[in-house]
Amino acid sequence: MHACLSALRRLTDQLTAIVTVADDGGSSGRIRTELGGLPPGDLRMALAALCGDDDWGRTWARALQHRFGGSGNLAGHALGNLLITALWEELGEPVAALDWVARLLGARGRVLPMAGVPLEIEAVVRGVDPGRPLELSTVRGQHSLAKTPGEVLSVRLLPQDPPAVAEAVAAIDEADWAVLGPGSWFTSVLPHLLVPELADALLRTKARRMLVLNLVPQIGETDGFTPADHVEVLAAHAPGLRLDAILVDPSSVRGPHEARKLDEVAGLLGARVHTATVAADGELPFHDPERLAHAIAAIVDDRA
Repeated sequence: MHACLSALRRLTDQLTAIVTVADDGGSSGRIRTELGGLPPGDLRMALAALCGDDDWGRTWARALQHRFGGSGNLAGHALGNLLITALWEELGEPVAALDWVARLLGARGRVLPMAGVPLEIEAVVRGVDPGRPLELSTVRGQHSLAKTPGEVLSVRLLPQDPPAVAEAVAAIDEADWAVLGPGSWFTSVLPHLLVPELADALLRTKARRMLVLNLVPQIGETDGFTPADHVEVLAAHAPGLRLDAILVDPSSVRGPHEARKLDEVAGLLGARVHTATVAADGELPFHDPERLAHAIAAIVDDRA
């Protein structure tokens, strides 16, 4: 989401990020356990991505992401997590608090939690024990799932029917485009489709729908996945969902067979595959915000 938001804020300030609230590790996990509120980490990352490229934006983005060192009670906490949590406690309303933080940062857009309560992710995983490769296990918690060996088959949310944030539903209803991905497929992208009110909004909205695919499979979550596999898993978790566009970097598609399979799966969802270089230069698989912005703008202009 950070990469996608960094790209989209170059194109518009009429932008709403709808962010998962299932993080249970690190600073967010500690705040969640000790104070009982929503985990702020992914929301903080989204706010930092919406900061501008001027001195104000860069300074606040760095401050928001700053983690305290040492060995005391603050060690490991991100300043942005503490700021968001403090405003939640002061105002008693998560959406209002996030809007205030966005105003402070001069963020180009709005950040909303996808649900009004903290969530847990529970996954069915095959082969957690290497000695029993066909055995199915249940793994609970985003942090645990990220470290679990084996093949993730499906995920669900606990509670299973969480209440969506009303402003998030309204944003989808009023959007021109709804953009899904990239990100950790089972723990960041798919959970949005498991909140019933958000899923319903994505099905009924008049907005066009775009899926931005990951550059490479993620160790643990999507080992061995092809681009088509990513789309098929998404479709399995969101029956009836239609897409208009799927954006993929050419380096992610290994040969003509994978390309044909992606076209086939995309066609079943009503989507056209758009291939564009969106990866950053270098060995690490990161999206380049400028390239991603250019590719997204080309798709939007093509469908205008």
